[in-house]
Amino acid sequence: MCLKLLYANVVYFEPNAPKPRHLPLFKSALQRPSANAKQSDLWLPLANQGWRSCAQSANNPSLPQKSQGYIQVFLDGGLNQQRMGICDAVAVTKILNATLVIPYLEVNPVWQDSSSFMDIYDVDHFINVLKDDISIVKELPNEFSWSTREYYATAIRATRIKTAPVHASANWYLENVLPVLQSYGVAAISPFSHRLTFDNLPMDIQRLRCKANFQALIFVPHIRALGDALVSRLRYPSIKNRGLDGVHLEETAYTNKIQEPLKFVVLHLRFDKDMAAHSACDFGGGKAEKLALAKYRQMIWQGRVLNSQFTDEELRSQGRCPLTPEEIGLLLAALGFDKSTRLYLASHKVYGGEARISALRRLFPLMEDKKSLASSEERAGVKGKASLLAALDYYVSMHSNIFISASPGNMHNALMGHRTYENLKTIKPNMALLGQLFLNKSLSWSEFQQAVVEGHENRQGQIRIRKPKQSIYTYPAPDCMCHG
Repeated sequence: MCLKLLYANVVYFEPNAPKPRHLPLFKSALQRPSANAKQSDLWLPLANQGWRSCAQSANNPSLPQKSQGYIQVFLDGGLNQQRMGICDAVAVTKILNATLVIPYLEVNPVWQDSSSFMDIYDVDHFINVLKDDISIVKELPNEFSWSTREYYATAIRATRIKTAPVHASANWYLENVLPVLQSYGVAAISPFSHRLTFDNLPMDIQRLRCKANFQALIFVPHIRALGDALVSRLRYPSIKNRGLDGVHLEETAYTNKIQEPLKFVVLHLRFDKDMAAHSACDFGGGKAEKLALAKYRQMIWQGRVLNSQFTDEELRSQGRCPLTPEEIGLLLAALGFDKSTRLYLASHKVYGGEARISALRRLFPLMEDKKSLASSEERAGVKGKASLLAALDYYVSMHSNIFISASPGNMHNALMGHRTYENLKTIKPNMALLGQLFLNKSLSWSEFQQAVVEGHENRQGQIRIRKPKQSIYTYPAPDCMCHG
């Protein structure tokens, strides 16, 4: 039976998820033995790689004697795209010797989430950490109260900058935004996402971006408290009382003394309707699924999908297809994780629902998520708020022994960078290798496992030096880290 869903006033149907697509491998994975001593090396923390976090400025931070004016930015996208925009806004503010107004987060058109900066992040902590670098205000003074999102939506305004190129240089801002600040006292930059280059910036500006990302941005207390509770329940599953109250805290403290904490993996399962449709890949759901995805592409993007010019085999061999829950389960099983592995599922909505996840759950029965670990009362503060749900998953992910994402994306990139900065183990799937392996229907389990293990030996959090044009937030070395 199909599920009838509503998206942007358009009704479409989502088919039932298929049975395991890679049945021989799936059967072998179900029968795999428990992890041996060699495979237990998976849980060893990363060795010291000769790098350390280093986000402080090389010079003593100093505020300009006089601010040139107020910078407003309007940020779209999801939690992690907005997070990068916030850090870029801090850098641009420093470049212009200006004062930053707490960034305005646009309503997400997909999830319809209207959460503000102050709903997600601890604003006082943000201001305090950066107080020696830039001036920050929570809102504009009364004389500029007219400078609102609504004001810029109704007409062309002299104080709005809407021509900032993607990856603009520092000079671009000095030439195009500084005159507006000096003339009007305020400049509103929209759109702003990805509007600052990653290259050819002074080291102090790069370090300030790092400081904003890794030190200034922490979540609001109730997100951190719920995240700590989820982490505790993953590490100490025998805890019976799951309330966020004194009884729970006392019981947790007692349990921590008598019980060795268990290890757990966070899996970011990026497999929603948008991801599946935009990839133009086939996910084994037969004609019904192909038709549903084709209709969705037509309705949302008028059929304009870049990858649609390639066949499914070409896309898979190039590593351009997101991994299904079944495929990421097979990857984990081949790496040596077994049925005793505690797995936390970080995702918003999976295309195909529980039916699509069922194969993964059979491989890893100790799989948990927000709903299974927290009561409805505890989740009330984040229910229906995609940004807060993503923030909770981000927090749990940063406290896991291992993090792995099924497909590249903003959350994958943000967490990979943050965990690199903290020297935490992060498995980065070799998408091209896996695509080719899954296309080979004659592979035995032992051949598949050997290829997977060999193909991921150096993809578990090893430092990768950022290359030109790559994101400082994904590859923090050497800009945010010091060698030796």
